[in-house]
Amino acid sequence: MSDHGHGHGHGVSGEADRRYLTGALALIVGFMVIEVVIGFIAQSLALISDAGHMLTDAIAIVFALIAMRISARPPQGGFTYGLKRAEIISAQINGITLLLLSAYFIFEGVRRIIEPPDVEGLYVVVTGLAGIAINLAATWLMSKANRTSLNVEGAYQHVLNDLFAFIATTIAGAVVWLTGWGRADALAALVVAALMLKAGWGLVRDSGRVFMEAAPVGMNPTEIGTKAAALDSVVEVHDLHIWEVTSGYAAMSAHILVEPGADCHAVRVAAERLVHDQYGIEHTTLQVDHAPEALLTVGAHCADPHGPSHKAGTPGAEA
Repeated sequence: MSDHGHGHGHGVSGEADRRYLTGALALIVGFMVIEVVIGFIAQSLALISDAGHMLTDAIAIVFALIAMRISARPPQGGFTYGLKRAEIISAQINGITLLLLSAYFIFEGVRRIIEPPDVEGLYVVVTGLAGIAINLAATWLMSKANRTSLNVEGAYQHVLNDLFAFIATTIAGAVVWLTGWGRADALAALVVAALMLKAGWGLVRDSGRVFMEAAPVGMNPTEIGTKAAALDSVVEVHDLHIWEVTSGYAAMSAHILVEPGADCHAVRVAAERLVHDQYGIEHTTLQVDHAPEALLTVGAHCADPHGPSHKAGTPGAEA
């Protein structure tokens, strides 16, 4: 049995990252309050939807800050991995919030296309330009933080999408101001809703994969099992599991059977080197045993195998 557990963090630069995120949070919250007030004064759904998007940005950053502190706590009690999945929970909540808000703004945007209200275009243009400046500053701050964490990257993508949304809002405000065509504001709100829908679905999908213990994107367990089974002296690889504890932290466990008389330690080291060098998996728990005679003659080992068995010469064969 071997358990190699280095590289369990994300290389987070602690206080520096928290300062960057806190600075971005202050900018976003301060401007969001101003935008809501102006949005109601100007009767602009585009501005209000932008403020809604900024709210989810703020929530994402708050969750990121909380998760960074919680996930840094050492393992204790029943939490043998610590609380590293706190960031995945925050990403899931943030993604669901985005989806719900996008549904509301799509409904409201369609309603306003059918019955457009009077929109003060000049207010929208001025506020939109200010929003572009604020989001540029917030995006720059967050780009300096560690983005290997799923919720930090999610928060960064939200702020970046919000920048694009402000550009759309400003253009819509200019159209309303110069032409009086009020539906442009509702169309801009639908653009914002589409960006929120895309970002929200991406977060829910990616965090859902982690919760469902799926292999990290880009890692094929069958391919890894086949390559491990092709190592010298290996007879069979089964009970192979690959999952993500949290974003950027892949783990793997497997049962490897080797030829009678083979060096189990050498095979284990070779398998660890294989998955580390080719797939970046640093946390491995490998059980390496000599294959029983029954397996060599009959070809069966476990009465209730977990998933496919990878045998030397017959990659991917089911046990």
